[in-house]
Amino acid sequence: MREKQVLPVIVVGLTAALVAVIALWTLDRVAGPDQAASSQDGSVEVIEWKLVTTWPKGLPGLGAAPENFARRVNEASGGRLRIKVFGAGEIVPTFEVFDAVSRGVAEAGHGAAYYWKGKIPASVFYTAVPFGMTAQEANGWLHYGGGLELWRELYAPFGVVPFAGGSTGVQMAGWFNIRLNSRDDLEGLKMRIPGLAGEVFDAAGGSAVRIAGGEVYTSMQTGVIDAVEWVGPYNDRTLGLMEVGDYYYYPGWHEPGAMLETIVNAEALAALPEDLQAIVRVAARATNTDMLDDFTANNSESLQILLTEFDTEVLPLPDDVMDALYESSQVAIEALVNADPLAKKIAASYFAFAEKVRTYHEISERAYFNVRNRLLPPVSLTAESAE
Repeated sequence: MREKQVLPVIVVGLTAALVAVIALWTLDRVAGPDQAASSQDGSVEVIEWKLVTTWPKGLPGLGAAPENFARRVNEASGGRLRIKVFGAGEIVPTFEVFDAVSRGVAEAGHGAAYYWKGKIPASVFYTAVPFGMTAQEANGWLHYGGGLELWRELYAPFGVVPFAGGSTGVQMAGWFNIRLNSRDDLEGLKMRIPGLAGEVFDAAGGSAVRIAGGEVYTSMQTGVIDAVEWVGPYNDRTLGLMEVGDYYYYPGWHEPGAMLETIVNAEALAALPEDLQAIVRVAARATNTDMLDDFTANNSESLQILLTEFDTEVLPLPDDVMDALYESSQVAIEALVNADPLAKKIAASYFAFAEKVRTYHEISERAYFNVRNRLLPPVSLTAESAE
């Protein structure tokens, strides 16, 4: 009996191998450099999209995410859908990316939803809520808690379809040119801080300033602002903020799990064949996951460089400063939901999920961190400890 089974098994194995080889050969032919020429004869339609971003061209992390999205779409589609990425200012300014995608000036975009707060107040829930959910928690809400459906309802009137576009994880509180000793030091302090957090900072006595990423270095250097939050060690080091800020404060109360977005013009998406629509969805989801991995690895590496090579002074925000910011955040959130029915609907979903996940993370994430911190040597944020 055993001998009679050998040949079929071998044949099946060879057949599977042959199919795999043919598939790989076909993919290589489709995705190869000759694709553009061969597709012009009408046998394969090549669709070209423009993607505009709110980030400077070439910026690691934030700027890499849209490039990676475009690459994944190009590769997975075998060159049938090609996306060219443009940095902030190349086609439209930073704060006009949403409008460009809405009007069809570009088919896609990548940025931060809270940049559209003036047009869509509830958009802040899709970047960061002060003292809100972490990246892991927010992704759970988006993809399994109804958050994404509400996001699409929010953008539908503008003809824009949003996808989660990556996360930085918990950010730093920012770079300051004065040392914070108490909440009184916030009074009159000019800080680049966008979104709902800007309103919170204003309510706490400071003065929030809205500045695009490409302008933050010069604004700090020239004294236009006294403080700036950008992201964290990875991107902050890229922009050279350690050269213009004296004190580096944590934690990022304002953006505990900053979500970015990939947005697509609704008509452009609907016009794609179904398989290309699926590729766009899958590429966006992959990019969302990959960006958090990127920031987790490179924030850790960059922090060591800031400590050892630049002798950066890393400090926790004083408790009463955190208290003042939390109190102001509750006032700002209440004002937002009372002024906008859709913001109220989204907030109800967001905070209901946040409370459930907080309960679970109390006995999972926090409990584990507490045990680990008790058993391992304490962390020290000094140049000596990082060497």
